[in-house]
Amino acid sequence: MAGLVAVGLSVAACSTGGTGSRDEGAARVDETAAAAPSPSSPAATSGPQSAERVDPIALLKDDPKIGERLKDDLKPCVADAYPVDASYGNLTGSAAPDVVVNVMTCGDAVGIGTYVYRKQSDRYENVFMAEDAAVYGTIDRGDLIVTKQVYAKGDPVAYPSGEDVITYRWSGNKFTQHDWVHNDYSRAVGDGAAAVEPAPSEPADAN
Repeated sequence: MAGLVAVGLSVAACSTGGTGSRDEGAARVDETAAAAPSPSSPAATSGPQSAERVDPIALLKDDPKIGERLKDDLKPCVADAYPVDASYGNLTGSAAPDVVVNVMTCGDAVGIGTYVYRKQSDRYENVFMAEDAAVYGTIDRGDLIVTKQVYAKGDPVAYPSGEDVITYRWSGNKFTQHDWVHNDYSRAVGDGAAAVEPAPSEPADAN
């Protein structure tokens, strides 16, 4: 995915082998309210924070808000390596770090789902989900950044026409959209450029 780097821990790199998850998902963004309200913005922290690692595959499989189709299609790309990234950070002001989980396809590492989990008592609850083709979520200084690649008709997977970058912030007991940016990519660089053939020259005069 162009220009994206997962923040935090990458649980499993995607391999070119295997089938993995489905190639695309139904376009859906679900901003789910948490069980209990929390401060409107994450509390400030000083210095590196330790994060208790969780099993993102178990979070997805046990999540009642995720459809059975995605759960059934969520398989390792190779051996026990799933096409799943996990990032840890302070998004909701909870005492424990929040977890952002991204699910991708195996063959081309295109995102198909972003999920945010917040710890409530002794369990993690899904408080945000975006299921769409070419979606990926990251944590940036307390904000949730969701990037969606935009494809025009005929665009190859590796060369989308642009992207939407949406910033969400925790407010009360849910995420709300704070900012939106759309970027159009140049078609004149890389393999996305259209080939231009030179015009044929006039034949030379034999006389």
